[in-house]
Amino acid sequence: MKSKVYFTRTITPEKVLELYKLLNVELPGRVAVKVHSGEAGNQNFLRPPFWKPVVDFVKGTVVECNTAYDGERDTTEKHLRTIALHGWNDCFDFDLLDAEGPDMELPVPNGKVIKKNYVGKNLSKYDSLLVLSHFKGHPMGGFGGALKQLSIGTASSYGKAYIHGAGEPDKIWSSDHDSFLESMADAASSVVKRFEGRIACINVMMNMSVDCDCCAVAEDPCMADIGILASADPIAVDQACLDLVYAAKDDPGQAHLLERIESRHGVHTVEAAAALGFGSREYELIEVK
Repeated sequence: MKSKVYFTRTITPEKVLELYKLLNVELPGRVAVKVHSGEAGNQNFLRPPFWKPVVDFVKGTVVECNTAYDGERDTTEKHLRTIALHGWNDCFDFDLLDAEGPDMELPVPNGKVIKKNYVGKNLSKYDSLLVLSHFKGHPMGGFGGALKQLSIGTASSYGKAYIHGAGEPDKIWSSDHDSFLESMADAASSVVKRFEGRIACINVMMNMSVDCDCCAVAEDPCMADIGILASADPIAVDQACLDLVYAAKDDPGQAHLLERIESRHGVHTVEAAAALGFGSREYELIEVK
């Protein structure tokens, strides 16, 4: 059966909430809302007010994890300063999942590359997960969407190095590239399994730079905004975003973003995730006016 992906070309906070409601996915208990807090200096990340209606509706706690590279989010102290700078804790309850160790270890028994995934230990406090993703390019993964949020995004600082290194953290920047992408798929599968269907994903295709929100110095967006997509299937929602980029043939910035995605073999993360069976690349796109 094809996964349902809801899509609107209207990009507003209210439309984010409308598409979430159309999913009809129950998120019971304590809801973790995964966002990207934005590296200090980045101009493209989606600010707290944009997400506020949907976060308030699910009564969620916004969550993040520390990074594994130098910057203003690689330690708990610096990351908390950046969270305050960007106004996250002015708008929401905020939980830095790996503010303190030890990490929570999730098994990946069917993983192609890694057999365990290290996430921020506070993820254990939550019963459901809402994944709010800014779809854009990425210097290593080619693109960032729901699968990246589920893998690198929920991984602790050590867990990020573990995924990037394909199970060898000391090879964080030197592992085989496809093995890194497959490790992201493996890690994402463990988080999806952890929440057992109590998960919803929203991708917003705006401010689409070739660079990630993790870049302090990022290129300005190269493509026009496309819209908002929502699904209970993280694989389907990322595939739908990729298809919309390929369909935007009249956009003069399309070639630049596609070069970033294709040169990093970005689609392989989706391919590897689909092979693990926790979602599908086959989807029904339901457009909402």
